[in-house]
Amino acid sequence: MGTKKSHIWDMVGAYPICPGCGSKQVVRDAWAAWSMASQDWQLQAIFDHFSCDNCGDEGVPDWRVDEAYRQQRIRRLNDLLRRGQAEHATIVMTAGVKAEGDKFVRQALEGTMTFDAFGEDNDPRGEHDFGAFEIDGQKLFFKIDYLDLKMERHSDDAANPARTHRVLTIMLASEY
Repeated sequence: MGTKKSHIWDMVGAYPICPGCGSKQVVRDAWAAWSMASQDWQLQAIFDHFSCDNCGDEGVPDWRVDEAYRQQRIRRLNDLLRRGQAEHATIVMTAGVKAEGDKFVRQALEGTMTFDAFGEDNDPRGEHDFGAFEIDGQKLFFKIDYLDLKMERHSDDAANPARTHRVLTIMLASEY
């Protein structure tokens, strides 16, 4: 099980800023070649030289992460998963839920899909990754975990669906 070194600039929602003036107008040198087939410039190479179009400062930019954007994106991806519309995802039901029968399983799926009672108590990060509801007097939980695509470790960027396998688990509260 290997670990991948993650950099802030690899994260969804990260962007460069000028260390001199704080501007987002950071540019980078690159080569482009004209394509006869597409009749457009095609990027060939990106180089290490950065500069700021605002103040002219040259050098390596600082990086910032838009946490509100990341939170909103994670929430949207989790909502899609709960509705069965996610790629790189697995839905798991515990033995206790399955033992209640097919009708109960369908109700558990429906309860998870339609759950919208998110609040500070059950959703402190605002990611819609946990919920609790009842079916026939039995309390159920659902939770979403974020793994890498090989499902060997936690994802290093839950906001990036191309790097995250989501696992939705539906369970009886008594199994938690």
